[in-house]
Amino acid sequence: MFELMAPAKVNWSLYVLDKREDGYHNILSLMHCIGLYDTLTFEHSDTIELITNMNILPEHNLVYKAAKSLQSYAEIKDGARIVLKKDIPSGAGLGGGSSDAAYALIGLNKLWGLGLDKDELKEIGSSIGSDVPFFFNCPMAIVEGRGDILTPLEMDISYPLLLVKPAIPISTVWAYERLGAKGKAQETKTELTKTMDKFNNIQLIYKALKTGDVSLLKSSAHNDFEEVVMEKYPIIKDLRRKLLNAGASMAIMSGSGSTVFGLFEDREKATNAARQFSSHWNRVVETYISS
Repeated sequence: MFELMAPAKVNWSLYVLDKREDGYHNILSLMHCIGLYDTLTFEHSDTIELITNMNILPEHNLVYKAAKSLQSYAEIKDGARIVLKKDIPSGAGLGGGSSDAAYALIGLNKLWGLGLDKDELKEIGSSIGSDVPFFFNCPMAIVEGRGDILTPLEMDISYPLLLVKPAIPISTVWAYERLGAKGKAQETKTELTKTMDKFNNIQLIYKALKTGDVSLLKSSAHNDFEEVVMEKYPIIKDLRRKLLNAGASMAIMSGSGSTVFGLFEDREKATNAARQFSSHWNRVVETYISS
């Protein structure tokens, strides 16, 4: 029996580009792993068993789907008993389900002695969920395509963040549909020419984080989902404003929501600010650095 910790992520910037022929959208994002974790415990069993504190059927969980996918890929009948303890909230834009799937693949690869390399596991993961491949590239990566094209990045500085999540889960499918209905996703070739500007902006954000000069983050960080999610849930806008008023140097929604995170000068200031958000789920965490 052994245990793995599956981290959450935040998006420093997220652009939704054109819609693909397979129904997904191409994205461009800067993702960063953070110190908030789900815990997965693995041991041998005759069948695939998943025990979790989530209120959904095991076969609908990405961990279970990852186990079945790996079992099929490796053409084996080995089983596993997986206990999943959730601390990353669902529908929060923090990638908890995708991280769980990635670490299920890592854990089962070890448990079953398969010896698969990271690229093979990423390929299996991409068939389970768009964000799954990223979690093989912590601490940080530029993410493109449907989430399967990754440029891993080094990071030597850890930043304290205050995460605040209102009591509303956001469906990623709903967020994409809303974005499409508003015409916010890029559709034309003319608009696609702007992608390089977005990529350059992400490079600017990375450089700011890499050097510790975060003064530009407030104006350069961007999330295409924010506007459409705020229209339906104004509390997201309120939380972002309150984080800035509480001393955050920048605040932005992560992923498709509903978590909003603020960047603080130090952990003490983030912890003090968290007291203003006691009516919501909140956590003070730190971003990953390169090992």
